[in-house]
Amino acid sequence: MAATEREREISFNICQKIGVIASYQSGWKKEANLVEWNGGPAKIDIRDWDPSHEHMGKGITLYPEE
Repeated sequence: MAATEREREISFNICQKIGVIASYQSGWKKEANLVEWNGGPAKIDIRDWDPSHEHMGKGITLYPEE
C-alpha cells in the first residue's frame, strides 16, 4: 500500500543557525544548523538550503553525542 502525500510530509524547525559552510551562485547555501525534525529533539544538521529555507538538499544529521 502506497503512503499518501501527507504521510510522507516531513516537518522541520530550524532552532538555531550555526553557520554557513559554502555559498553557491544559485543562492543556495550549505549550512550547519540545529534542527528539529518531525517534532523530535533538535539535532545538528548539515545540508544545502535554498535562500528561503523552504527547500533542501540531501544532508547529514548528527545526534548531540556524535
